[in-house]
Amino acid sequence: MNWSLPPLSSFAALLLGYLLGSIPFGLIVTRMAGTQDIRSIGSGNIGATNVLRTGRKGLAAATLLGDALKGTLAVLLAGGLLGPEAALLAALGAFLGHLFPVWLGFKGGKGVATFLGVTLALAWPAALVFAAAWLAVAFITRYSSLAALVASVFTVLAAFLLGSPQTGVLLAILAALLWFMHRANIRRLLDGTEGRIGKKG
Repeated sequence: MNWSLPPLSSFAALLLGYLLGSIPFGLIVTRMAGTQDIRSIGSGNIGATNVLRTGRKGLAAATLLGDALKGTLAVLLAGGLLGPEAALLAALGAFLGHLFPVWLGFKGGKGVATFLGVTLALAWPAALVFAAAWLAVAFITRYSSLAALVASVFTVLAAFLLGSPQTGVLLAILAALLWFMHRANIRRLLDGTEGRIGKKG
């Protein structure tokens, strides 16, 4: 598919995705629940895994859902209004917004839930692959970070196998960013010091 989206529409799709993606659900739900600032505990991350360290599984689930659905919504809105090319740009924008939210000094999360959310809207079978791979690795190893890293690779492969090269290329870019954001986790995994799911601190 040749790229035909006008520059203004391209910018609008990217901006829409970024603004939706930059909504920090982890921070919002923990503040509403009256817990301490999520950025002051555990990894300091605003994602669901760190929210789980508060011991509030409901808050972690709400964070996961919000971070995923903001990506899904961005893709569906842009795609519905401006077409499939805009959907891809909105997916990129939503992911970047989660990683680098303007409201938090460009210090956001690591993108796992938002990666899943945009994949769900772009190629839902690939999202099922992500979920299955994440659950399998997390069940076996109890490492959330490792599960996300492995699942992201399988998701990219699934997108290409499904015959969606543009989606596959986009997800490969997002997966590379996801791996980059997990560089500290990768070091800890190699050192054997990475925290396991359900462990506080």
